[in-house]
Amino acid sequence: MTTLQIQAEPTARGHLPGTRAYRRVVIALFLGGVATFSLIYSTQALLPELATSFHVGASSSALTMSLTTLGLGMALLVAGPISDVVGRTRLIHASLLASTVLGLACAAAPTWPSLLLLRFLSGVALAGLPAVATAYLREELDPSTHARVTGLYIGGTAIGGMTGRLVTGAVADVAGWRSALLAAGVVGIACTLAVRLLLPASQHFVPQGPQVRAILERTRRSMADPALLALYGVGGCAAGVQLAIMNTIGFRLEAAPFHFGVGVASLIFLVYPIGSLSSATFGRLADRYGRRAVLPIGCLLAVAGALLSLPTALGTMIAGIALLVAGFFGIHGVVSGWIPARAHAGGVPTAQAASLYLFAYYLGASVFGDSGSWTWSHYQWHGVVVLAVGLLTVTTVLAVLLRRTPALGAGR
Repeated sequence: MTTLQIQAEPTARGHLPGTRAYRRVVIALFLGGVATFSLIYSTQALLPELATSFHVGASSSALTMSLTTLGLGMALLVAGPISDVVGRTRLIHASLLASTVLGLACAAAPTWPSLLLLRFLSGVALAGLPAVATAYLREELDPSTHARVTGLYIGGTAIGGMTGRLVTGAVADVAGWRSALLAAGVVGIACTLAVRLLLPASQHFVPQGPQVRAILERTRRSMADPALLALYGVGGCAAGVQLAIMNTIGFRLEAAPFHFGVGVASLIFLVYPIGSLSSATFGRLADRYGRRAVLPIGCLLAVAGALLSLPTALGTMIAGIALLVAGFFGIHGVVSGWIPARAHAGGVPTAQAASLYLFAYYLGASVFGDSGSWTWSHYQWHGVVVLAVGLLTVTTVLAVLLRRTPALGAGR
């Protein structure tokens, strides 16, 4: 029986809202997002302390973030094709287990080079869940829920990013950065066990052959659609903005006129629940009005937030960061659901398209995030905002161009 035949049968359209299996999928992937992204961003609030502890500069301390996102982006190129062979759930469980072990190892890193190596390997291990999450959702849930549940999954990544930053910032103030990374690892362990117990096995997954030629052909098809290429570009630029801002905000809050410690400075990440709410809201709006209509709104929100963060008034700056987070997660939530929908409608393997999107996403995070730290060292906050607005301008142009791209179906 073919995939198209499976989708045509009413009894095999996927788990419906209100069912026990549907709730287990939503909760498991939400917690998987928390685990993955708390580990990815566990060093971000610690960048000033790491710079002091290892006697390195701001741009060097940011390598603990950019090397992780680089390893993650590189691994995504193969994680999607691997999942097409071995299955979605098997890769998700293996990824969470390996990344949690490596996250705990980071807390015991004896030297700066060993910490950087472990962070890079952590990025490689973390690729499993992001590579296949949206493809798994598309295969296992009823089509009417895709945009909504993708928004909830992205919300889990927002909570995970906040958790990693807040937990490490608070613990570091009391017990140092090693204990902080250990605490992040404990969060990862708890979520990994919950995902293992909750996530239902795939029912509609159809394995594909591991032939290199077939993988290369799927990659070529994933890059042949101009709309998919534009969506990859949106992800790369938006992620670059987010990491550039968040890598440097701790240094800004440590400097005049604020002079905050790492624990107090990390409280800025309390804005991240706004991202969770935003991604879910944008998902519902995309279901109702179409992805083409709501994506530019997220871009404009992020631009407004970046500009609002310029004044040194603390309340205004916090409002700007909150607006930036809302815009970014709105963008990411919409595009994360759009990629598999567009790919499926165009006959492109969804996991491969999702992997290429996330490769572009994390490549942008690595390159532009590191550029943001360099910009802070030379031009301070105004320079970082100029970089962010420039990238968001590119994102907005791509969003407008996507409105004019022929659809392959409703909202695609």
